[in-house]
Amino acid sequence: MQDIKIISARYDEPTVQRLVAENMLDLSERYGGTGDDTPLAAADFVPPNGDFLVAVADGTLIASAGWRRHGDDAELKRMFTVQAARGRGLARRMLAAVETSATAAGCRRVILETGDKQPEAIKLYESAGYTRIPDFGYYQGHDGVLSYAKALPPAA
Repeated sequence: MQDIKIISARYDEPTVQRLVAENMLDLSERYGGTGDDTPLAAADFVPPNGDFLVAVADGTLIASAGWRRHGDDAELKRMFTVQAARGRGLARRMLAAVETSATAAGCRRVILETGDKQPEAIKLYESAGYTRIPDFGYYQGHDGVLSYAKALPPAA
């Protein structure tokens, strides 16, 4: 894979929103509806209460992952890799970058919601040390929702 940089970006940038729209299309194809209806705002991803990261290759955004503060935790949102870049470890790199950012902000763990129709995401999270927790978020109580968490090391 070409040289890939992971950088912070504004959630409301047009190029970021195009990638988010692709993410929502992917979720819509899996689950129906419009994708993820969780209320989000660009301000959710502004440090120190969040961060939105993108992977850039040859000037093109190919992956995203953000986090927003949820109490003492960092809630993972909008984790996505474009189809052409899948299967090369990029999602794992994005997840690690989120964990690093959240650790630096003093979060104690990363929490997330995913769905049972995303087996590749479930496999990634479990192999990265995430364990099931009680459902907590916007989709709490919905069929097929799976919530996970991973403890973060104390900030240095």
